[in-house]
Amino acid sequence: MSNATPPGWYPDSAAPGTDRWWDGTAWTAHTRPNTPAPQQPVPPTYASGGTGGGRGVRTVAIATAALVVVGAAVTGAVLLGGDDGGKESKSSGPTRSAPLPTATATATATADGDGPATDPTLLVDQLNGITLPIPDGWEKPESTVDKSLTMRTADSYACPGDSSAFCYHGTVTTRTASETDLTSAEALAEQDITTAADKAYEENIVGDRIHGGITSHEQLRSASVSVAGRTGYEVRWRVHTAKGPGGYVQSLVFPSTVGSESPVIVRYAFDAGPGGPPLSLMDTLTRAIRPIDDSETGGGVGSSVAP
Repeated sequence: MSNATPPGWYPDSAAPGTDRWWDGTAWTAHTRPNTPAPQQPVPPTYASGGTGGGRGVRTVAIATAALVVVGAAVTGAVLLGGDDGGKESKSSGPTRSAPLPTATATATATADGDGPATDPTLLVDQLNGITLPIPDGWEKPESTVDKSLTMRTADSYACPGDSSAFCYHGTVTTRTASETDLTSAEALAEQDITTAADKAYEENIVGDRIHGGITSHEQLRSASVSVAGRTGYEVRWRVHTAKGPGGYVQSLVFPSTVGSESPVIVRYAFDAGPGGPPLSLMDTLTRAIRPIDDSETGGGVGSSVAP
């Protein structure tokens, strides 16, 4: 078992009533209101009818008082040292400065396998509170060189510009906009599209020119769009490359559905030519983005989205 605390929402000790996102290595700026689980009601003390009722209540009260005394004694023994050589016991709850060394579940992922976090037909972005359906013939890889949440076509091929590298006909990633002062969805999308094109068709993350580099591009779309009930913006390019058929890239930006509503960037990269996914799939996926707690993100969503 790994000792690393998994990414998730944890109580922020510096801001009572608030959860903060732990990305697996450090605390981030993302927060949301804490929603504690409701307490279970305490049933009333049972008392039988007749003259024996008073005695029954007194007996229960005496027994309860005795248990309280015993509990207090045990608690005192633990706090004063007990079996640990007199050392004070330390709380293991997650704090902003010292997260738990291990954790069994996060506030947004289900441990019993019944929620969207474990649905094989959904790509679940817990940090930004959204889900995307995984089309038929696509997969969500367990790990990628790029740390962004990713889904891609299951079949790979030798890249036209570097036969030793693997390329995929379609890739979609989600990430939180960072290291920018821009707040407008339109401005962010227009800024990000160049990066999206470069990452997909100029150089990959390790510096290989897997398509021989971009030779030219033209803009196909720049427009507002509704995403999960929020107003976003998308920019789409057709990219031409030195080797291979090139492709289509799109940057979609919209406010997160949780926490501080930081902008979310969804990048699409589809190869052109007969091997690439239909361009209409970009629009289908954008319309299918849902908040995590949306009832429509139940099982089977992904299987209805054709490539």
